[in-house]
Amino acid sequence: MTSIVLLGAGKMGFSLLQGWADLGLVGPDTSVVEPHPSPELNALCAARGARLNPPDGAAAKADTLVLAIKPQMLDFVAPRIAALAGPQTLIVSIMAGKSIADIFARAPQTRAVVRAMPNTPAAVGRGITCAAASPAVTRAQRETADRLLSAVGGVEWLADEGLIDAVTAVSGSGPAYVFLLAECLAAAGAAAGLPADLAARLARATVEGSGELMFRSPDVTPSQLRINVTSPGGTTEAALGVLMASDGLKPLMERAVAAALTRAKALSG
Repeated sequence: MTSIVLLGAGKMGFSLLQGWADLGLVGPDTSVVEPHPSPELNALCAARGARLNPPDGAAAKADTLVLAIKPQMLDFVAPRIAALAGPQTLIVSIMAGKSIADIFARAPQTRAVVRAMPNTPAAVGRGITCAAASPAVTRAQRETADRLLSAVGGVEWLADEGLIDAVTAVSGSGPAYVFLLAECLAAAGAAAGLPADLAARLARATVEGSGELMFRSPDVTPSQLRINVTSPGGTTEAALGVLMASDGLKPLMERAVAAALTRAKALSG
């Protein structure tokens, strides 16, 4: 791995940087540009010898430039991107709603761009990222991008950048759906007579444990895991009869993802 510049080190940018550090990829050839560095970012850069907020012009053209800024900041930082990205630079963007074409418009001297959509479990190394590459991305550059992105979880590569809006609707926004499930399960437990604090603990532990069980059972489908816990004629089957009805969870989730997809397309312009 050669020189890396991380532009933006908020929650997701810092998660990436921490993942790279855990892999031994952060050092003197790493530069981080973040106008409001957290104490954790200051400490990480100091411990690993990374350059935090080097002066303009102090950094040469980066081998890899990672854009982890807010989408609305793209035009503001475009001059910095142009200064850091040369003809051989690989740009990896995790900006929601900004296409590969949007990046080309701000860095016309480079043609190698990877657009990626990670999700928030990246903060604990359990994220999932989908990525799409421009045609000029070489095999070596794709391997570089894969290594950087996989530092915070799994990586899936897309042949069509146009699928990223759907990815955003499923896995990008998906953690919020799971958290809402825990909220609703806790509320239902309280409605059933449990003390609210106990219902909240039970719901949280159930979602956490079920996710871990699925994680540790990669060869077992979620459908089979559901079947495994459903006894014929039992309580789980009674509840699933409601959740799996024609107006149950499946059509509701389809509508929710469709709404997120519509919004993602609108934000992408």
